[in-house]
Amino acid sequence: MKIAPNQVVALAYELSIMNDTDGWQMVENVGEAEPMYFIQGMSGLPDSFEDKMDGLAVGDSFDFKISPEEGYGDYDVEAVAELPLDIFKVDGEFQEDLLQIGNMIPMTNEEGHRLVGQVVELNEEYVLMDFNHPLAGREMHFKGHVIDVRPATAEELEHGHVHGHGGVEH
Repeated sequence: MKIAPNQVVALAYELSIMNDTDGWQMVENVGEAEPMYFIQGMSGLPDSFEDKMDGLAVGDSFDFKISPEEGYGDYDVEAVAELPLDIFKVDGEFQEDLLQIGNMIPMTNEEGHRLVGQVVELNEEYVLMDFNHPLAGREMHFKGHVIDVRPATAEELEHGHVHGHGGVEH
């Protein structure tokens, strides 16, 4: 079976990003014991990634690069914001474990859109949050192979994610 829309795909891969100073740096290694599962066409991954997976079958290898424009876009300095420290209080108290440099925090903006920001800096007045995707502005290199391909169930298609082994348990 070949990868096509609405197929559940399992991959083992290495992801490297182009680092400004050191060249390619491996940032993720997903092995066969715990592969990445997704539904082709519903993964939330860049379209260019899914385009490069389209038509591959179990056992096929892949080795490709994705530019920032094809991936998560350029880094946007305007997506970095100073937020008042007070908005991070829960029941009037700060959550010390939440406000740690590097933590990813889900938030909602004024229009009700869900965002995830990374804590970049913390001081007595504000928290500096970066709302760029962690891979924004990065060229990515994927190298790996296809472990499994199967049709998604009706329930998986309705929910938009893989169920069972490698996916969500309801």
